[in-house]
Amino acid sequence: MSNLDLEKWSVELASIVEEWLRSDYLKAGQLFVVGCSTSEVAGQRIGTSGSEEIATIIFDKIDQLKQQTGIEVAYQCCEHLNRAIVVERETAIRRGLTEVTAVPVPTAGGSMASYAFKQFQDPVLVESIVADAGMDIGETMIGMHLKPVAIPLRFKQRYVGHARVNTARTRPKLIGGKRAEYPDNQMR
Repeated sequence: MSNLDLEKWSVELASIVEEWLRSDYLKAGQLFVVGCSTSEVAGQRIGTSGSEEIATIIFDKIDQLKQQTGIEVAYQCCEHLNRAIVVERETAIRRGLTEVTAVPVPTAGGSMASYAFKQFQDPVLVESIVADAGMDIGETMIGMHLKPVAIPLRFKQRYVGHARVNTARTRPKLIGGKRAEYPDNQMR
């Protein structure tokens, strides 16, 4: 992995962040989950060669998204920690999330979650969340942490490095059947 690779991946992620900003799907206070395999970004099999350098780039770009939208960000651990979630303690308390006891490290939790845990002011690990939107870098399976109904987004930038990127937002369930009317913003 060269500096040129890191720069290229940073630009790719910046493009995705820009698409999120243009989409206007994210609102202040919403919870945004990030699942990421830094190994996949580098072109390796998930869980085999994590990278704090890659995690740094991703964290910085997601932090820019957070600053510009006012969202709260959560980072998903790998399956070795049962896909637990790194959040700020304040988020966990305010949302009534169930805290679990572990500290993510690159070999159990993944490089991305481990890095986020070190960057947060007062991090905790929680068992699960119900996020409003999210981004999955490297097919880490964030769907279990999204509200129903998840709406996949088709952004132009579909990869960061070698990792496929899937993005989704959620919307409230539509109820009422044929005679019900819905706001236009829920139908898109």
